[in-house]
Amino acid sequence: MNPWILAIRPKTLPAAVAPVMIGTAMAFGDGVAHFPSAAVALFGALCIQIATNFANDYYDFKKGADTSRRLGPVRATQAGLISARAMISAAILVFLLAALACVDLVFRAGSAIAIIGVVSILSGIFYTAGPRPLAYMGLGELFVFIFFGPVAVTGTYFVQALEINWAVVTAGLGTGFLSCAILAVNNLRDLDGDAKAGKMTLAVRFGKAFAAREYLFCIIAAILTPFAVNLITKDHDAIAAASLVGFMAIGAVQTVFTGQGTVLNKILSQTGVLLLVYSILFSAGWVLCSR
Repeated sequence: MNPWILAIRPKTLPAAVAPVMIGTAMAFGDGVAHFPSAAVALFGALCIQIATNFANDYYDFKKGADTSRRLGPVRATQAGLISARAMISAAILVFLLAALACVDLVFRAGSAIAIIGVVSILSGIFYTAGPRPLAYMGLGELFVFIFFGPVAVTGTYFVQALEINWAVVTAGLGTGFLSCAILAVNNLRDLDGDAKAGKMTLAVRFGKAFAAREYLFCIIAAILTPFAVNLITKDHDAIAAASLVGFMAIGAVQTVFTGQGTVLNKILSQTGVLLLVYSILFSAGWVLCSR
């Protein structure tokens, strides 16, 4: 595989695509869609995700969290496939592209989007950068939940509708929880290596059993989210179809509680698929009920 494709980490990209899909579907269903803004929002979200992955590749190598003994997919900087200088340069470039997307959206939606964009980019940078990076302090899940959940869904809706509502904010909880589930599996797999490198994720702080329960909680919370949204709207029953991913997740949950090591790589990939399917079903259900 091309080392840059490897560094992009395609299996993590559903976390960026899913909230934009749901925010756009809700805007379309409400009759306020603005597809040019949706496209720019998707571009910006993907840029932030990819740039964060590049920065993570670089800083985890520099801090010793990525070694030749890691159980996850090969990291391009650690493996010598891409130089550290090229990796951090690429991260800066892609963060700048995200900033340009933000500027474009600010002209349409105002200063609130500027604040969201700046905070999102800074959080992506300091996820693994700096003397006290978020991921190394056990704050990774909080970052992922906020920025790949309510912020991304609500922001996508807002740049199109120029307003928000509680149904949209609540809908963001689903993608936030499933994105956290992806991170929980990642941290469970890397627990031993992270502990040696001083990367104090929640899995390192509280152990394997906690990480497995965290994964289960995130799955359950996500499949309950459509029902919470429908309590607000009272007329979008079809979004409950998104909760069917709970049946798809049964095998993954069992493996998270019983498996370890490289077997969790498959679960990480499966959880990304769950997130994408969940978003498709939620989006389709919303549009269907809005016709």
